[in-house]
Amino acid sequence: MFVIETPRAAAEVAEPVASPAPPPHRLARFRRAGRFVVPYLYLAPALFLLVVWTYRPLVQAFELSTYSWNLLPTSPMKPVGTGNYERLMDLPAFWNSIGRTGALIVGMLPFTVILPVLIALASKRVHGRARTIYQAFIFVPFLVAPVAAAAVWRWLLHPGSGFVDQLIGSNRNWVYDVSTAHIVIIAITGWQLLGFSVLVVWAGLAGISGDYHEAAQVDGASPSQIRRWITLPLLSPTVMFLVLTTVLLSPVLTFPLIDSMTQGGPAQATTNIYYLLWDYAFHSFDAGLSAAAGVLLFAGFGVIAGILVWISEKVAFHDD
Repeated sequence: MFVIETPRAAAEVAEPVASPAPPPHRLARFRRAGRFVVPYLYLAPALFLLVVWTYRPLVQAFELSTYSWNLLPTSPMKPVGTGNYERLMDLPAFWNSIGRTGALIVGMLPFTVILPVLIALASKRVHGRARTIYQAFIFVPFLVAPVAAAAVWRWLLHPGSGFVDQLIGSNRNWVYDVSTAHIVIIAITGWQLLGFSVLVVWAGLAGISGDYHEAAQVDGASPSQIRRWITLPLLSPTVMFLVLTTVLLSPVLTFPLIDSMTQGGPAQATTNIYYLLWDYAFHSFDAGLSAAAGVLLFAGFGVIAGILVWISEKVAFHDD
């Protein structure tokens, strides 16, 4: 017996059953979700490291600031609430260290802002191979390790037999004199950071279009007028960046020199706020007081950074 298959039945057997297409609104939702998630996937590694190495220790420091503990694992941690902050506010050494930190920042600004701008503008007149040698000569101090720089400068500033005393004919103990110790720390740190700051200013000058200078020259402007009314205003974002980094990083960058040369002395003349919180933790073994100083340091510099960023947005000129 034979069964004759009709064309319609064969077509029904041959054609696969098509799955229904997803609604258009669901596809649009998936695309929007993808566009929202993809940028955060690129930022995820940096955000993870930021949380692990910055915000997590900050939370732990804030928690530790509410306890009294001497860093010994066998010693119990006693909760004191805001007692560490109250003790810190009553300590004259805390307020004196804040004053020295302010003096340090003010003393560093000529080395990190004023001199770099003058040196970078003067280097525009140097051309050829001499320009490369000039730039290398300026940048070399930044490559010297702070501890090595401290050892060399202690030898240069040695009373009587040091190069500086022999040069100026004095017999002064520059490092262990209360009136000069802080100046020595500022000068050595500024000497090291000068090359980095000049490099930043060179990058800022390279980002200024030469069309402005050419247009000003066509209009008959002198070189001094071009620097005053074109170069310096367009360099203001770079200058504000250097001011911000000086304010935020000066206490940190002076720590190796202070610890190697003066240990905060003489008579705490070189103890700034950053060295003070380290001294509370590892000399006095008062972890809670040190953590409280660190939290206040973070909050204070955070407010200062926010103010400086706001000022930068108001006064800086951008080449748009």
